[in-house]
Amino acid sequence: MKRLLAILSGAIVILAIGGAPLFAQRPHGGGAGGGNSGATGAAMHGASGDHANSSANSMAGGGKSAAASSPGTVLTKNTKLDTHLTNLLQSKGLLAKGTDLKDACSGFKNLGQCVAAMHVSHNLNIPFACLSANMTGTPPATGSTCPTGTGTSKMSLGTSIQTLSPNASAKTEEKSATKQADADINEAESDSKS
Repeated sequence: MKRLLAILSGAIVILAIGGAPLFAQRPHGGGAGGGNSGATGAAMHGASGDHANSSANSMAGGGKSAAASSPGTVLTKNTKLDTHLTNLLQSKGLLAKGTDLKDACSGFKNLGQCVAAMHVSHNLNIPFACLSANMTGTPPATGSTCPTGTGTSKMSLGTSIQTLSPNASAKTEEKSATKQADADINEAESDSKS
């Protein structure tokens, strides 16, 4: 009996360590500083800033280190994903031609968070520079037409939506953008494998 328990415990540990990045995770928290609950999908592992994108991270080698990887690290390690995702986002008008995806996503916690912010920007006609500034807690790019106070503190995607587009349903928009980002990353991941 003890041997069976030891084997089962070992199997659980192996699954927990090796399989963790493959499972969709849900954001934690709520309120002004936390993520909005209710959003799902692999790309969500970033829209609230709580988790890394499992699809993109599995492409970067998986494991614990990939789960905490910045977009730049993930895209540098997987140049095919970088190329396919960049082309896809540019074809949809989410990323300006000639823009390096690693540069656009600089400062974001993970790739899913960045791509979801691009979708929110496009869907709600909010300048990406303003969303990026709020979500990364950095001043907006020079020449941006962001409201005063943008980028003074790090915000979740939902809170940033509320701040920059108060009439929008932040939860709904975040969920929609997360699904769109998830689909884009999965499509680029599939294309990079072929």
